[in-house]
Amino acid sequence: MLQRLDWQVVRRLDGLLQGNYRTLFYGNGVDFADLREYQPGDDVRYIDWNVTARMNTPYVRQYVEDREITAWFLLDLSPSVDFGTVLADLDRQKRTVLIDFVTTLARVLTRHGNRVGAMFYGAGGLERTIPARGGRVQVLRLIDDLLKHPRSESAPMTDLAPLLETGRSAIKRRSLVFIISDFISKPGWERPLNLLNRRHEVLAVRLFDPRETELPDVGPLIMQDAETGEQLYVDTHDKRFRGRFQAAATRRQSELGEAFKRSGVDAVSLSTDEDLVRAIVRIAAMRRARRK
Repeated sequence: MLQRLDWQVVRRLDGLLQGNYRTLFYGNGVDFADLREYQPGDDVRYIDWNVTARMNTPYVRQYVEDREITAWFLLDLSPSVDFGTVLADLDRQKRTVLIDFVTTLARVLTRHGNRVGAMFYGAGGLERTIPARGGRVQVLRLIDDLLKHPRSESAPMTDLAPLLETGRSAIKRRSLVFIISDFISKPGWERPLNLLNRRHEVLAVRLFDPRETELPDVGPLIMQDAETGEQLYVDTHDKRFRGRFQAAATRRQSELGEAFKRSGVDAVSLSTDEDLVRAIVRIAAMRRARRK
């Protein structure tokens, strides 16, 4: 799989991104250098509140850029990510897209001397942690663990808050953190996400399948909640039902966008029918534009 990844995906990315991964995927430096008085326009996240209280005037921490990026993947492998539709006889579940996306970024980062680690979160909570390391062997280990990780059975609705809290407490060094999930979760994850973002550079990647936003007109169906196993009979011939379904999906997407904005986190959506290389280039371009 890694050889196929190198030739089919990573080399395409090399050409499209021209190797400029640091400026595209990582924003600010990571090594503490000095303190100075706050100036208008400074990032308030770097205010040192202890020194500010002692000096009675705002002070900010200055950082210098480290040569090495440490990236962490916080992965939602709960039952709902096993949903997917079939396109051109290829099963494109959200889980499949997650694995391809993570292994591609891991290979890109490690090829340029960086380290990657991962946390797997499923129906049983935090199920696996892969410490951050560099090199080809680390990517092979990540691929192997992802492919062998068991699919979760139906369970109570996912709660992402513990994953985010664990990430914040366990990842000591300032890192680039990818949270990859469909964000079908109990409420309460917004504050842990905000706290994680204060310490690290965070990018939320929301996985979705087109059928989760718009139902086809194919007649009677039995729909099943992947998280709880609850089933519901629906008639997709009914235009009003399809309209309500689409409106609810649009509303949920808007609510998620507002939650990410309140948390100060960059967020992107990744569809199961999107070309992976184009998706990564799109994400990189978005982050570069926001930093200008």
